[in-house]
Amino acid sequence: MKLDPAFIWTALVQLLSAIPTTLLITAVSVICGFVIGTAVALIRIYKVPVLYPIAVSYVTFIRGTPMLTHLLIIYFGLPMIVDGLCAQLGIDFRSASIPMIDFAFISFSITAGAYMSEVVRSGLLVVNRGQIEAAYSVGMTTPQALRRIVFPQALAASVPNLANSVIGMLHASTLAFTVSVVDINAKAQIVASTNWKFFEAYLAAAILFWGMTVLIERFAAIVEKRINLYNRGGVA
Repeated sequence: MKLDPAFIWTALVQLLSAIPTTLLITAVSVICGFVIGTAVALIRIYKVPVLYPIAVSYVTFIRGTPMLTHLLIIYFGLPMIVDGLCAQLGIDFRSASIPMIDFAFISFSITAGAYMSEVVRSGLLVVNRGQIEAAYSVGMTTPQALRRIVFPQALAASVPNLANSVIGMLHASTLAFTVSVVDINAKAQIVASTNWKFFEAYLAAAILFWGMTVLIERFAAIVEKRINLYNRGGVA
């Protein structure tokens, strides 16, 4: 069996159509995961009654189990819950009408939320407690202090870790093919099935993922550089 460079290019061109799906899954999971992670991080830092043990258990369970397991649990468990509730409430809706990609959105967002919570929490803990106390002294409430003082500094400190999380979710999006979502990996399998040149097809997929990863790293480096220039100016 010989390597077919020409087919690598052919596969690369055909895989381009799957990039939007991969980026959509990544974007939705990162954004939703960041919202979930921020809420969980605040609950853990301020030890909110009742919610604190739930948040700790959520992070421990999600980080302690494989991402593929989360996806399969959502894929097989959510339809049972939806169909059961709809039947009891008399709603004419069935889980069969839920798009397959929605299962990936829900599962990956839940997974990203647990990992993002640790990123956000570490960033929040970097900010000196004295700055919050100074905010209180000038009449700010806790939400105001978090929004105006703590979060900007925490996010600035968390840029490298946030970039790693985005890259991790980009690569993890390849699991979506297990629930029949045609992402880059699934498209590579489809393309290769025409002539059994799987090596070339997956090599093309690897090139695309590598390119997107480099772009994310470059963007994060630019953001981090701007933040460092701002800090050296003596403003922050």
